[in-house]
Amino acid sequence: MNQQKGFYKNFFNIYVALVLQNIITISVNLADNVMLGAYSETALSGAAAVNQIQFVYQQLLLALGDGLVIFCSQYWGKKQTGPMKKIAAIAMYAAIFIAVVLFGLVSFFPYQAVGIFTTDGQIIEAGVSYLNVIRFTYLFFAITQILLATMRSVETVKIAFQLSVMTFFVNCGINYVLIFGHFGAPELGIVGAAIGTLTARIMEIIVLIFYIKKKDKKLQIRLSDYFSLDKQLAKDYTKITAPMVFTQGLWGVNTALQTAILGHMTATAIAANSAASTLFLLMKSTAVGAASTASIIIGKAIGVGDIEQVKSYAKRLQRLFIVIGVCSGIALFFLRVPFLSLYDLKQETMMMTNTFLIILSVVYVGMSYQMPTNNGIIRGGGNTMFVVKMDLISIWGIVIPLSLFMAFVVKASPAVVVCCLNADQIFKCVPAFLESHYGNWIRKLTRDDA
Repeated sequence: MNQQKGFYKNFFNIYVALVLQNIITISVNLADNVMLGAYSETALSGAAAVNQIQFVYQQLLLALGDGLVIFCSQYWGKKQTGPMKKIAAIAMYAAIFIAVVLFGLVSFFPYQAVGIFTTDGQIIEAGVSYLNVIRFTYLFFAITQILLATMRSVETVKIAFQLSVMTFFVNCGINYVLIFGHFGAPELGIVGAAIGTLTARIMEIIVLIFYIKKKDKKLQIRLSDYFSLDKQLAKDYTKITAPMVFTQGLWGVNTALQTAILGHMTATAIAANSAASTLFLLMKSTAVGAASTASIIIGKAIGVGDIEQVKSYAKRLQRLFIVIGVCSGIALFFLRVPFLSLYDLKQETMMMTNTFLIILSVVYVGMSYQMPTNNGIIRGGGNTMFVVKMDLISIWGIVIPLSLFMAFVVKASPAVVVCCLNADQIFKCVPAFLESHYGNWIRKLTRDDA
């Protein structure tokens, strides 16, 4: 009984901090959307298009960070911090490389990048003006995310929440002043929102580096640790993380395609999807937090070496996932009405957003089980290829072809297309359950000689 209490206490200590961090982080985007929506629908849609690029980028960084956590949490279970620092350096190099490549692409091809998500000329112009500033956040964001993943691997999670709170207030304050031109400042509209985000990212990385240098006592990582490269650990990290980068990238592209498909249907659909997606992403924090927490707990347990305990933890976690999913789905359904009152949208857009949110409240129950089971337990246990194969089949073999067919051949309503785009969140529950209960997903990734 005491062991179970200890398990749940440890879970919620990590989980609550990660969920709050995700909620505050997404609330920054929510604040952007609410203010830009009040400014103009064109500004809202332009920022939404650029944020799809940011979302794909964020998925790639998430994969690098998750790969770091999977490896480092096992070493943390063995109390070996030396290899953890080497893995952190490898992940940082990869993240900076992606940041530089993306910066170059959007700098040379800004109109083409935004044009992927909409054909509306005014929205593209607004999006490009937003992108011209946002691109400078990419490097800061990459470094911050890998540093936070490094802290997460040793169960240090409160700093991430504290940073997100600071970011929220800095971003919202600057947005309020620069979007609308308050307190004598120029009225910059969508560019003002981008400046707010850039300022917040710069402050975020400064505070985090100060914390790691002065406060961290667990890992005690220093700048000099990033100037050495262990080739064997790099191979191990790449073997596990490359499939994760691939599948997270595909998932990010899938989400971006959702915006593109709806955006090429009607202007109303892209605005409705932007508004609905913001609340859905906010609620999704509970599932993302559960997946991250499960990965830390499972990885550390494997590192300790008690396989029976790992299996027991996996079953307890899945029961928690179901409870979290049902509660969050109900919350999403009832929160949609007060949430929509924050927006100043046309009646048609408001009604479509309401329909989307009702659909997503059902979808969420499935997502909250399959995502943390697949990405937290199975992938966190070291079996990354299972998730890759499942996503390739479900997303690219079923969801995308079906959605394109319904949108552009059948000419189905946006609501039907949204159902098709999210269908995988329901049917992926079955393989997730079977693999976690009967599959060979527990993998020891550590090296004794590292």
